Amino acid sequence: MTPNRLSATQVLLCGALIVTLSMGIRHGFGLWLQPLTAAHGWPRESFALAMAVQNLAWGALGIGAGMVADRWGPYRVLWTGALLYALGLAGMALATDPVVFAWTAGVLIGAAQAGTTYAIVYGVIGRQIEAERRSWAMGVAAAAGSFGQFLMVPLEGWLIEHLGWQHALLALAVAVLAIGPLALGLREPHFHATRAAAPTQGVMHALREALGTRSFVLLMAGYFVCGFQVVFIGVHMPSYLKDQGLAPQVASTALALIGLFNVAGTYAAGALGQRLAKRKILAAIYALRSVAIVVFLSVPLSPASVYVFAAVMGLLWLSTVPPTNALVAQIFGVAHLSMLGGFVFFSHQVGSFAGVWLGGLLYDRTGSYDVVWWLAIALGVLAAAVNLPIREAPLVRGPAHVAPGAA
Repeated sequence: MTPNRLSATQVLLCGALIVTLSMGIRHGFGLWLQPLTAAHGWPRESFALAMAVQNLAWGALGIGAGMVADRWGPYRVLWTGALLYALGLAGMALATDPVVFAWTAGVLIGAAQAGTTYAIVYGVIGRQIEAERRSWAMGVAAAAGSFGQFLMVPLEGWLIEHLGWQHALLALAVAVLAIGPLALGLREPHFHATRAAAPTQGVMHALREALGTRSFVLLMAGYFVCGFQVVFIGVHMPSYLKDQGLAPQVASTALALIGLFNVAGTYAAGALGQRLAKRKILAAIYALRSVAIVVFLSVPLSPASVYVFAAVMGLLWLSTVPPTNALVAQIFGVAHLSMLGGFVFFSHQVGSFAGVWLGGLLYDRTGSYDVVWWLAIALGVLAAAVNLPIREAPLVRGPAHVAPGAA
């Protein structure tokens, strides 16, 4: 460990636990769709719209959260996110009006996720972990988010079954406050002194530079598709399976399997990113997702086919996260990593908004999810194509000058 750097073990342990809680809870929201809408007499579109707002708020506010974390450090951002998460979960349990529900489950929890998930944790990893291990470390953190899904989704199903859907949300509101103490482990020593001593770009210059770089725009386009696919599947697959006559436990098990297998998938993507071209890893992930969905829709539906699909999708689920964020750090350096990562993630969340909202809207209009499934397939093919032309070389700023921290 170099002077003024946190222990890599401490960074990865605390970061992994934070992501496990934050991502683990949100991966189970689809389990509340039917009990909550049935209790209030709402159409599925009301729930889907709130989840869509959540994803959009997460993406939009993630840019600002990243800017604050890059400027003043992640500690206050993580604490604020934990408090907003608890308030949002409590509001989600107590809301009786769709508009109030959209504000609590949507805006509040979206803001909370902006301050407690990958962009913030990856900013610390980028600054505290050496460049030669950075992609691997990001894979470890992403694997933790997947383990959170494996751990938390069955727990959330159990809480709904034994406490009822409202009390289950209130229990999670208490649990998520643990993010605050864990944030102490990511409090970077001499953060302000280091930033004052190191000459860096201004925020707006860094943003203009990124948006003027073709590879950054292509990365954003691919990440839009990632959001569309995973959030549509995560939120709507439980109801899709129940509509097809399968038991609720099949959906809970499938979501847990996605989380379990993505522990391996995200870790592998991060490790491979140290040796292989990250753009090719991303193109392969998107292409394989489309193949997996085509096969799933083509074979007879059964618990076995669902579990195989969940395992395959699990390997591909969040495995886009480490190579995407490692590419941002590799091309632009780490000085504005949380902010630029948040901007790329905003594109992901616009895709998430489209996927979850269209899922609810088209189901209510047509009584089927078929159109959205096939749209997810087509977008996966497109995402594979747009990632291949990305240039991975560090951006040169002026004569022979490479961005600080570029790998």
